[in-house]
Amino acid sequence: MPFIATTDEERAEMLAEIGVERIEDLFLDVPELFRYPPMNLPEPLSELEAIRDLGSLAGANESGEDLSSFIGAGAYHHFSPSVVNFLAGRSEFYSAYTPYQAEVSQGTLQAIFEYQTMIAALTGMDVANASHYDGATATAEAVIMALNMARGRRKRIVLSPTVNAQYREVVRTYTQGMDLDIVGDGDLDNDFHALIDLCNDDTAIVVVQNPDFLGQLHSPAEMQDLANAVHAAGAVLAVAVDLISLGLFTPPGDYGADIVMGEGQSLGNAISFGGPYLGFFAMRQKDVRRSAGRIAGETVDADDNTGYVLTLNTREQHIRRGRATSNICTNQAWNALMASIYLAVMGKHGLRSVAEQCYHKAHYAAARINELDGFEVLGSRPFFKEFVIRCPVDVSDLKDYLLTEWGVLPGYDLTGDYPDLGQCLLVCVTEMNSRQEIDDLVEALTQAASVLTVEVVV
Repeated sequence: MPFIATTDEERAEMLAEIGVERIEDLFLDVPELFRYPPMNLPEPLSELEAIRDLGSLAGANESGEDLSSFIGAGAYHHFSPSVVNFLAGRSEFYSAYTPYQAEVSQGTLQAIFEYQTMIAALTGMDVANASHYDGATATAEAVIMALNMARGRRKRIVLSPTVNAQYREVVRTYTQGMDLDIVGDGDLDNDFHALIDLCNDDTAIVVVQNPDFLGQLHSPAEMQDLANAVHAAGAVLAVAVDLISLGLFTPPGDYGADIVMGEGQSLGNAISFGGPYLGFFAMRQKDVRRSAGRIAGETVDADDNTGYVLTLNTREQHIRRGRATSNICTNQAWNALMASIYLAVMGKHGLRSVAEQCYHKAHYAAARINELDGFEVLGSRPFFKEFVIRCPVDVSDLKDYLLTEWGVLPGYDLTGDYPDLGQCLLVCVTEMNSRQEIDDLVEALTQAASVLTVEVVV
């Protein structure tokens, strides 16, 4: 069976049409030395052999399903009901890339509309767009949107030091060359009061995270005070959130946030070796024309039938480059679809149940670890599903030991992002962690501290 649809006769006809004799003639502009380099490929395999080969390679991986995982830090191990993959895997959705002939793709547009509606309801905001690449790019787009809202007259960006370090790095990469003054995240002691003090007449936006990257929560009253102060300075408040936490806590729209964004992977999307994920993005109605990405709307046709349309496309792909609010070209519509199926399946009671399990299991784990000699849970604030522990031994050695001897991923090493904290781990507990896993983690930490401390002494 040929894998190339065109026949020899059809190829000859096409070559004759463009005036060349052989396919090789199309490459005459390439120096002969580089025309046909040796590929050094292995021997060809049958489909059966290839499946066995790839299966063997894949079997060498260990995932959150194989190990006891307490790693979060922006990518979270949550349960996804099987119906999410089943529905998202239907060919109507799985094969469709993006609705370029938008109104023909009514199913895709309705799915986008439903996603936007649920994100807006969950965050307490007026409008949500149809997603960005990930939480980091959504945060960078929040900064770009604030600059647009200030019509380019404000150049200062205030970042909290407890915003995900990768988000802050992407903000700087995104805006390099724009002559911005990005401040605030150089000192971990910069709390809300310090961030407000950094605001001046040139400040376009203040970006915070709640719960923050270190897992700690700020109350609605604290967030409202921050929003009032930021607005008094004429700036915009953007809040990155964990959507699962909103099953339990006050949405940012209720305490004055202007933009709410973050990573939507927790909703029905697997961790999957770093992606693809989706960045959710919600805003106030008055600012909707300043946002990037696309927004699908619901309407009726001439016969009064419900229909869906691409309402706003402030992308350079659809309008002139000079008028675009961003050059981001691709959203993560399929990942957003999985998020919307997850939210529809879970419902508000299911989402609250997941959030409650995360909260109570994390607090049980923190209490038990805090009882161990040499270990200390840091922070005096309430927390959701993540918390920081200071360890009595080198964190890198501790992680290696627990993975090798116990099959446990104990958390995210904070020594790179926050070296001033010392030897610290960010531990994440979700509904996926059983009580037995938590007890095993406690026992493993105890044994690791003993073994690694002895090795250091010797």
